[in-house]
Amino acid sequence: MKIFFATDIHGSEICWKKFLNAAAFYKADMVVLGGDVTGKAMVPIIAFPGYWETKIRGELIRVETREDLLAVEQRIRDRGFYPMVITPDEYNVIAGSEEAKDLRFESEMLRSLDRWLNMADDKLGHRGDIPCILNGGNDDIFDIDPVIEASPAVTFAEGKVLDLGGFYMASMGWTNPTPWDTHREAPEADLTRKIDATIASVPDMSRTIFNFHAPPFGTGLDEAPALDATLRPTHGGAVMKPVGSTAVRDSISKYQPLVSLHGHIHESKGVAKVGRSLAVNPGSSYSDGVLQAALIDLDGKKGKVKYVLVNG
Repeated sequence: MKIFFATDIHGSEICWKKFLNAAAFYKADMVVLGGDVTGKAMVPIIAFPGYWETKIRGELIRVETREDLLAVEQRIRDRGFYPMVITPDEYNVIAGSEEAKDLRFESEMLRSLDRWLNMADDKLGHRGDIPCILNGGNDDIFDIDPVIEASPAVTFAEGKVLDLGGFYMASMGWTNPTPWDTHREAPEADLTRKIDATIASVPDMSRTIFNFHAPPFGTGLDEAPALDATLRPTHGGAVMKPVGSTAVRDSISKYQPLVSLHGHIHESKGVAKVGRSLAVNPGSSYSDGVLQAALIDLDGKKGKVKYVLVNG
């Protein structure tokens, strides 16, 4: 069984398309997205009479045709942002109200997610043709959960043990606390309880995959730039420190799954051994339109695992 695992695409539509194409390209039996599916910000496109204006990376862009507008919207989506076409009056309302901004952001996010799920249906077929497994991450709002759960094209994995045909996948998208107080984070003791509740129904740990968004602490898969009191990287980001989860590390050490898949820390692409378990973090370069991933090959007869880290 060959699994294509990616994570942390943060709304990048070009990375999502690459993810969907990976099943055919790598001849994978299933594709798994480990968390942080959605984007973090909107980009306003102001609609004036006869033209539209926006800024991308500080560059003022003006377009005068629908065709050019669609191209600009796609450019924004590919970078992981949500294009928001609005009038000047609408922009002023949203700019002056955090509540209005949050409501519009959620609306644009869910609209984009619907687009993506339709793409998955078109590309992979209904659930079971080429299984597509999605999980939330700490940056994903909880409102995406029922949308993904209801889709015929994908399987939502959070808090479940999925039977992959002789192997099992246990998933948890929560992380230990971050400086940004994101949606799915909790103290280490709570993570331990969540992990234990999730894996309680695992029938055979030696044939189990942990799909935990947070990487295990101190394994080299969780090295991120050290931050000062203003949340700026110290020494230009040259000083790194481990920021992963001790609960995740301890659970891997205790239960020894066959393989443990992680994300969350974009800079820490790599593999590590935790006891007998292979732990993998493929990293993320979503802002550059590059999809980093791990190709996991499971031997059903021997219960062995091979891997290769890929990007493209």
